[in-house]
Amino acid sequence: MKSTVRHDDFMHERLADAQFAAGYLQSALEDGDSGVLLLALRRIAEARGGMAKLAQATGLSREALYRTLSASGNPRLTSLAAILGATGLRLTIVAAERQGRRVKRATPARKRPRLAAAA
Repeated sequence: MKSTVRHDDFMHERLADAQFAAGYLQSALEDGDSGVLLLALRRIAEARGGMAKLAQATGLSREALYRTLSASGNPRLTSLAAILGATGLRLTIVAAERQGRRVKRATPARKRPRLAAAA
């Protein structure tokens, strides 16, 4: 007889691993729906000690965390950074890949002409 593990139990165990959690969150981000991302972050938080521990680490109340990490949540950047940091993750920015086109670079600001000093 083959033993089985419930999906939730399996995910809870796997999300405790930082590398797996980062990949899971990256996949949720690529979905394009902010609600999916926030619920994924909530599952990671629950797997890494729960909301009470996260509240203590971030200084946010449990109630605020539950609201923030809901499908309709709208976290501030500071809250998101605190939550990610407390779960052992961080926010990074990378250049967007453009298929078939070069990414246009920002043009440097023009230098203003210097005024001659009065003698």
